[in-house]
Amino acid sequence: MGRLVRVDLWSGKIRFESLPEEVLKKWIGGRGLGVYLMLREVDPRVDPFSPANKALVLTGPLTGVAGLPAPGRWCSVTKSPLTYTIHDSHSGGKFGPELKFAGFDGIIIEGASEKPVYLWIHDGRVEIRDARHLWGKDVHSTTDAIREELAAEVGKEAANIKVAAIGPAGENLVRFAAIMNDKNRAAGRGGHGAVWGSKKLKAIAVLGHEKPKVANMEKFREAVRVAMDKHKKSPVTSESLPKYGTAVLVNIINKAGIFPTRNFRTGVFPGAEKISGEQMAETILDKKKSLEEACWGCPITCARYTKVTKPPFTGEGGGPEYETVWSFGAQTGTDDLEAIAKANFLCNELGLDT
Repeated sequence: MGRLVRVDLWSGKIRFESLPEEVLKKWIGGRGLGVYLMLREVDPRVDPFSPANKALVLTGPLTGVAGLPAPGRWCSVTKSPLTYTIHDSHSGGKFGPELKFAGFDGIIIEGASEKPVYLWIHDGRVEIRDARHLWGKDVHSTTDAIREELAAEVGKEAANIKVAAIGPAGENLVRFAAIMNDKNRAAGRGGHGAVWGSKKLKAIAVLGHEKPKVANMEKFREAVRVAMDKHKKSPVTSESLPKYGTAVLVNIINKAGIFPTRNFRTGVFPGAEKISGEQMAETILDKKKSLEEACWGCPITCARYTKVTKPPFTGEGGGPEYETVWSFGAQTGTDDLEAIAKANFLCNELGLDT
């Protein structure tokens, strides 16, 4: 733990760094390490879209370590164009572990490129590549294009390349633009995608084969036993979330009278049942694809993949999660689950937070 790569998009320089053990013990990784680096390296008066702002991509010590629940997490830390403060935005999926397998615990992105670029990180090697042909593409098309392009170098392994990318929203500096990874997973809050857009950073593609090593396997196994025992005993993590995803909260929160409805005018939505996780499971959920969408190594498998086959909302993709169901559903007074799903598909492709 503690190996970082620092990429200056302005000069094209790439440097490898190792953090001192005392820093890692105090700040651990992820959000903690991100705040530490931002406080040390970024002037608090800097504009979020200035080249002087930095975009950090960070994992934690348990990212990519098999056995524990939720080892697929990673986070983005930057100065947010939405809040103008140091901001952390988190995502799941498979991108974070793959970055760790490629030999890095994090990336420090500095400066801004004159032209669109993407980073290619492969087993300890890092390159800045031209992305002018990708600029303007949506997240899904970008991911497919990068894999197709890199297939010339890695062959069939191109299918295993994990990509974090921005869509047209980030390119156009929309202040709630997301960084999307694995096509449908989002580091959504805070407009981090717009910071990438300001730096002309279209995507980061990673592929690696080095699994993290556990320092004390005996103690780790005991920690795994305790964590998995709690997971299995909890009806939320062992039953509700795997079966209905995060949208299982819709009916629960609505019955409690705290489901924000019609722009926060009331806490009860009459159409809640129609947009609930239970309704999703019975209608538009693709169970097989949902399992494929699960975060790396996580037994909870709360990810959703849905398909709408009837016009006018035909489409398919990841989600929708609880907050998307709420924001496009109860908050707007919409009880059409297929319409909500379609809006979610489009936002994922455009790289917009929901």
